[in-house]
Amino acid sequence: MSGHSHWAKIKRAKAGNDAKRGKIWSKIARKIIIAARAGGGNPNENLTLRYTIDEARAENMPRDTIEKAIMKGTGELGAENYEAATYEGYSPGGVALMIEALTNNRSRTAPELRKIFEVAGGNLAQNGSVAFQFVKQGVITIKADAITEDKLIELALEAGADDVKNEGEAYIVITGPTVMHKVREALVAAKVAIEASEVSFQPTTTIPVTAAGAQKLFRLIDALEDNEDVQNVSHNAEIPESVEV
Repeated sequence: MSGHSHWAKIKRAKAGNDAKRGKIWSKIARKIIIAARAGGGNPNENLTLRYTIDEARAENMPRDTIEKAIMKGTGELGAENYEAATYEGYSPGGVALMIEALTNNRSRTAPELRKIFEVAGGNLAQNGSVAFQFVKQGVITIKADAITEDKLIELALEAGADDVKNEGEAYIVITGPTVMHKVREALVAAKVAIEASEVSFQPTTTIPVTAAGAQKLFRLIDALEDNEDVQNVSHNAEIPESVEV
């Protein structure tokens, strides 16, 4: 994915979140439930839960909603059994997509996603047919005016990051998936404002798309992300600089 498209994706996702806040809260609540179920309900002892709560607060999720999700995860408020599932597919133009979901019913989720792909002219692929084109990485995004590039490189690499990319509007810090939290903590301790952070699938190679192809891809991604089970969609398209997102 080009630098432009990565930063644009973040800005575009934020705009969409504002319009669909209730659905976003529901998705984050699932992540809180799973984090609390796996590591307990104390965010001081459960780093994954702590960062998911940070994500919830960034979306202005009410405190009582956060607390109820934690209690559901620990079983204090009735158990809700969600599990992680990954789906793979191709857009009409051959762009590869990785879809991360949290579902309590796989037999419901897969047919729903298959229908979304079919309507868009793409297809839901078999496991393994897309995944080899992606690698799981930690990605931390920082606005370019938050810190100098030299200082960020020094802080990030010392904390264990693999790379720092200057993409104009933003710096992108790349880490291994298991050290992303450590790098993020180091940056926060240095009072560096974090715009976004996630462990997600990143493409190992990209394919260019036309402006028209980019818009078709965006419509497919919007439809996928509108599904209540879908948490994140990654793609390997190289979006033209001229495309409005």
